[in-house]
Amino acid sequence: MNMIDAHIHMDHYHDKEIKKLLLDSARIEAMISVSFHLESSKRNLLLSQKYQKVKPAFGYHPEQALPSENELNVLLNWMDDHRDEMIAVGEVGLPYYLRQEQVITIAPYLEVLEVFIKMAKKWGKPIVLHAVYDDAPVVCDLLEKYSVSKAHFHWFKGDQKTIDRMARNGYHISITPDVVYEQEIQQLVKVFPLELLMVETDGPWPFEGPFSRKMTHPNMMGESIRKMAPIKKLSVTEVSTVLLENTKGFYQLPF
Repeated sequence: MNMIDAHIHMDHYHDKEIKKLLLDSARIEAMISVSFHLESSKRNLLLSQKYQKVKPAFGYHPEQALPSENELNVLLNWMDDHRDEMIAVGEVGLPYYLRQEQVITIAPYLEVLEVFIKMAKKWGKPIVLHAVYDDAPVVCDLLEKYSVSKAHFHWFKGDQKTIDRMARNGYHISITPDVVYEQEIQQLVKVFPLELLMVETDGPWPFEGPFSRKMTHPNMMGESIRKMAPIKKLSVTEVSTVLLENTKGFYQLPF
């Protein structure tokens, strides 16, 4: 089956690992490589220029300290200069896990996210979102405010009300390899429309179960699809074909 990794941090791999990934990825048509900040965005751009399969998204990951006003402006200006090479705005969102570790004020993060949403709308680009549990409805509010429908929630977790809202709005969700062993993710696959699903690795983030102590590789998505197929009561070929078409359509990649 041919696949697209809808969310990976290629810039976080070492050069030797990147070469191995690409050498062993005959069935991987593309990898959407999201960014953490300006330097991350620059490296993803260089990787995309070196490797045709790497499709870069530029942004500022929320699970870190906020950028200064100057840092944000420099990043946005750089993104504007490279908007034609950018497949999407991302990864952006809200710092759910950071708030589990320390007390932080969410309002400034919301302001930064709103800027990215407005710019994604202006540039006509999809937006890749980090927004889980109670943060997801807040992000949906902002997307609706600016009538942004090309939204991709990666590694999403949330309640049924939010899931239904996201499906109605046509937002996409990508499924990680932990669907193989996590009931929560399996339930999400069961209830979310197949035509709005994609698959991802979020590499180099490590996984457990059959992937324990293995370098996260886009080929792992094959196991994800084999797990998803019976949940959707379809064949592996049918599910993989739809997922591939979904991702190509969302990111405007050639069919």
